[in-house]
Amino acid sequence: MTDLPDLLTRGGPVVWAIGLLSVITLALILWKLFRLSTLGAWSGGRVTAQAITDWQSGNPEGALSRLAPRRSVRARLAHAAMSARRDATLTPEAAREDTTRIARALLAELRGGLRPLDLIVTIAPLLGLLGTVLGMIAAFQALQEAGAQADPATLAGGIWEALLTTAMGMAVAIPASMALTWFDSIADRLQAEMEDDATRIFTRGGAG
Repeated sequence: MTDLPDLLTRGGPVVWAIGLLSVITLALILWKLFRLSTLGAWSGGRVTAQAITDWQSGNPEGALSRLAPRRSVRARLAHAAMSARRDATLTPEAAREDTTRIARALLAELRGGLRPLDLIVTIAPLLGLLGTVLGMIAAFQALQEAGAQADPATLAGGIWEALLTTAMGMAVAIPASMALTWFDSIADRLQAEMEDDATRIFTRGGAG
């Protein structure tokens, strides 16, 4: 049975490039999980909801004190929206614009690192296909040089080595695509929740 070092040797530079992509993919996924955790992707919703309830019941100081120590994106946006709403120097339109600006920055934090994953999803299969094409060219060149003395086993070996890169490219792209879709769905959910929080803050409650 062919071991990993032998596969890397037979696959050539393309296999090494795909192997490097796999390491980068894993690092990006782990970093993104950590980053989403620090941004409160799976926490902070209850505290934010309680703070908005305080705000709507006429207790803005209590609402702001709940949110001040929190670092989740929902809590940070809610705190910014409440602060802007209470700022006497800002018109309602200016307060909304200031909140929208902060929301864009928070969403950029949420979606950070997704473009590199998207790029890997695109180029990993293409690298695999490139390796297969190059390998097939080399296999058929060897077949042509062998002429009538060609060994079918040798040709078959060259073909499976060429197809190896396609399999490796897909093995990298599939989990990267799954992770990208999942991270996108988390960002979309948080965006919808943040929009709802801001709407509730600006339509009712403790501006005074």
